[in-house]
Amino acid sequence: MKPPRLREGDTIGLFSSGTRLTEDWIVKAVAQVQALGFRVKLAANVRAVDGHYSGTVEQRVEALHTLWADGDVRALWSIRGGAGTANLLPLLDYTAMRRDPKPVLGYSDATALLLALQQHAGLVGFHTLAAVSTFTPYSVDLLRAVLMRPTPTLRQERSADHRARAELEPQFRARAVRAGNADGPLTGGNLSVLSALVGTPYGVRSDGALLFLEDVGEQPYRIDRMLTQLELAGLLSRSAGLLGGVFEGCEAPPDPQGPRMPFAQVIDTRFGAAGVPAVYGYSFGHVRDQMTLPLGIRARLDSADESLTLLEPAVD
Repeated sequence: MKPPRLREGDTIGLFSSGTRLTEDWIVKAVAQVQALGFRVKLAANVRAVDGHYSGTVEQRVEALHTLWADGDVRALWSIRGGAGTANLLPLLDYTAMRRDPKPVLGYSDATALLLALQQHAGLVGFHTLAAVSTFTPYSVDLLRAVLMRPTPTLRQERSADHRARAELEPQFRARAVRAGNADGPLTGGNLSVLSALVGTPYGVRSDGALLFLEDVGEQPYRIDRMLTQLELAGLLSRSAGLLGGVFEGCEAPPDPQGPRMPFAQVIDTRFGAAGVPAVYGYSFGHVRDQMTLPLGIRARLDSADESLTLLEPAVD
């Protein structure tokens, strides 16, 4: 189910489903969303603290349900990622959420919520900036194009900044690990979250889908382990195609015992073994310039021109 498109002046509910927030983050998120032309309503738990988290599980669930039930709130936007969103999944009222579809925006730890809404409520969720992310013209333009100005198709390409940084920073270098085109509904998100959900009722379903993956600050051996787990579960080879974002900070540190497997080799090995069109280095992940990727929406991957085209509007 597609949510209604957003319009300038709509009220956005800012929520925290996992890690506790600082006041600076809250202030920054509110200011940035308001600067886009939206009104803001804060979830009741954004200043709550329960150890590492922004309130107890019950507080976080109630705050999310309250925002969703609020008739003035037209979309929900995750303030930041972190950890803990998966705690909420068994307690959410997916039936009520399906009755009143609203866009949910976020990435990183919010991957768990986006996948749960896709699978248990049939809702399109939006892998995009967190509300506290650094907003760039590239990211904002694509966000507006997907959520506010729907068109029959929308072509998304790598950002000019990422192309320039690729000259000196290997993690920004895009390449076709396995060349080809592929069509399918989009699904995916943060690799650490995806791998942790394998075997649960909320694990990603990738059959015939374009599976997109990103992560940050993980050593190559951990990336290799997580991708191996996805492949052993059949999630890579059963997909229609694989898209890797920019994996920042994932190179191995020096090891006095000898060289370690480079990050690029891990990606090439695991993506290549899946036997489907696979690319690396697209503009999404823990980076400033981010595509907006709507889960469940049909898209086409073209490895030759390094593009991803949405084949239908993501909102009504």
